Amino acid sequence: MPKKKSPYEFDFEEYIRNSEPAKKEKTYAWATAIGLQQVDGLTPSKYLFETAKRNIDGEISVAEVTSIIDSYYESKVDRSSDDDERTEEADKVSSRIAQILSEKSFNFSPSYLIALHGRLFDGIFKFAGKIRDYDISKKEWVLDGDSVMHGAAFELKAALDYDFEQERHFSYKNLTLEEIVKHITFFVSRLWQIHAFGEGNTRTTAVFTIKYLRSLGFDVDNELFSENSWYFRNALVRANYNNIQKGIHESPEFLEKFFQNLLLKEHNELKNRFLHIRAKDFLEIKEKNATVNYGKVTANNKNITQNVTDNDKNITEKDETITRNTKKATVNNKNITRNVTVNNKNVTANHGKITVNNKNVTQNITVKLTQTQKKILNLIKENPCITQNEIASKLNIARETVNRNMKKLQQEKIIQRLGADKNGSWKILQ
Repeated sequence: MPKKKSPYEFDFEEYIRNSEPAKKEKTYAWATAIGLQQVDGLTPSKYLFETAKRNIDGEISVAEVTSIIDSYYESKVDRSSDDDERTEEADKVSSRIAQILSEKSFNFSPSYLIALHGRLFDGIFKFAGKIRDYDISKKEWVLDGDSVMHGAAFELKAALDYDFEQERHFSYKNLTLEEIVKHITFFVSRLWQIHAFGEGNTRTTAVFTIKYLRSLGFDVDNELFSENSWYFRNALVRANYNNIQKGIHESPEFLEKFFQNLLLKEHNELKNRFLHIRAKDFLEIKEKNATVNYGKVTANNKNITQNVTDNDKNITEKDETITRNTKKATVNNKNITRNVTVNNKNVTANHGKITVNNKNVTQNITVKLTQTQKKILNLIKENPCITQNEIASKLNIARETVNRNMKKLQQEKIIQRLGADKNGSWKILQ
């Protein structure tokens, strides 16, 4: 699902379609720079978007953008909240990524990777440009809260040197494009697995990868990174996770699909839900479940029971979660868009209305909460004033995921926002 734009957000796609090549290149760089912030649930400010547009339109250089953004935050007095600090990080790192992507220079070496991290996060992290000296683990949503085994602190420099040396001497000669994609997937996933820095590894890896691929002669337009940055990170996680006891093995195929789209211009579907270690449980259609797809309803034996009686002609859909009454509708013999066979009788639903033997019936529709939505509701119960950033941090998911689920809960009249966006609170209605 495409990210919903903020009211002030610059329409990159529209600009790319209608701009000359020079502006398109700048737009791609900015779209990538801003899109990559999503891997840490960050959203740049209105000021950053306005300043980026000035650069794209040729009013100021990208170097001037970086200087303007840095000066803006140096003079800004009120930045006491966590949200302010995260917005500052998003703005500064976005401007620096855009500048780096506009430059033609590159050096394939561990020192360049380390310097790249320092340049991206200078003034944001105290350890910017420094290899971490402590071990880390990160709870990952796609692993049900488990963590990838990242490189040990005592051997990070040696691990980087080894991987770079192996790649430097690797020959791409006589390889097919498919074989090249597999090898690049392997190199990038291992580089990320080392996780040389305390924070900012995915953004650093993404920028380094784009620069490296360009040095190999690939025409990388960056759009895939901007639109699928969260998928890119989760694919890196799955490419480096093993749990033999649970029958889970490293799965580089997800990352390969990303690079196939990037380098071979394929159109693999990149959905985060496919990456979860229990994706089969989520997607599998069981006998007890009902599948609703493109206007058709398949009712299986136990989960959804639809009873049509000769007396009252009522149709009831039952579920364990939240049941609410919706529109009345009509079934006739001619308008058949949704077929359900109950007691050998065809029930036809058309335009939200159902008619059985020319009699109106009421349909009870069940809304089932996802695990993420249940967790969000529990956090709201604990703290009605909780912010979306706080929820994203506690659940270790992207802020955009939180925003999308909370909008869904509001649409279903399950929660309600009280007061202003900044100082308001949440109320659970059901």
